[in-house]
Amino acid sequence: MSKKQRRAEAQAAEANNTIQFERQARRPSQVIVPRNAVQEEYLDLLNDPQKHIVFAVGPAGTGKTLLAMMAGIQALREGQAKRLILTRPAVGVEGESHGFLPGDLTSKMMPWTQPLMDILRECYDIPQIEQMIQNQIVELAPLAYMRGRTFKNCWIVLDEAQNTSINQMKTILTRLGEGSKLIVTGDLDQMDRPYVKDNGLRDFIGRLPDNEKMMGKIEFRKQHVERHPIVARVLELYEDR
Repeated sequence: MSKKQRRAEAQAAEANNTIQFERQARRPSQVIVPRNAVQEEYLDLLNDPQKHIVFAVGPAGTGKTLLAMMAGIQALREGQAKRLILTRPAVGVEGESHGFLPGDLTSKMMPWTQPLMDILRECYDIPQIEQMIQNQIVELAPLAYMRGRTFKNCWIVLDEAQNTSINQMKTILTRLGEGSKLIVTGDLDQMDRPYVKDNGLRDFIGRLPDNEKMMGKIEFRKQHVERHPIVARVLELYEDR
């Protein structure tokens, strides 16, 4: 979809101020409408077949994860990807831990990937999601078990990447096989390993040249928060302090 077409749809959607996303029960595909210029640039990177890895960095509420997931679901529905791989570091906020989690790997990963699953539920009902997980169309993949794997024809979302180590980041960045795309999202101001200098996201962003042809980077700012006006205000208060 061209920028002009997206801009026209954005104007049409402005009345209800929302990103349009039709549920599968009503329609087999969705229309993703950006709500600001940076989201539009982000969508261009997500839709660019020459950009195999895309980094989206910025504060909460800017649509980093939402757009990555929506574009992945669209790729899945249109046959551009055969599987959706969801992962994030198993790091709690401020080191918070709930102890041993029972069940198989999918059950253990569920609490960590819940924000990604919430977006899936905007498009599929619970039985559909369970069936997709059972058929491994959707996989909740722990970072700890990434080494040695190769993902082919997959759309991969690494969320909360600011909590990865350099080794973890290197591991997942080298898992891509033919026909796959990796989206890495994170907020360097919300690290839950604050006293650890080994930060995979910061390290690789620093290595990435501006003219890189096979990878893309987008940076959101506080003014790009679209979740709710109160989120931007909360961030302002933290900055003032």
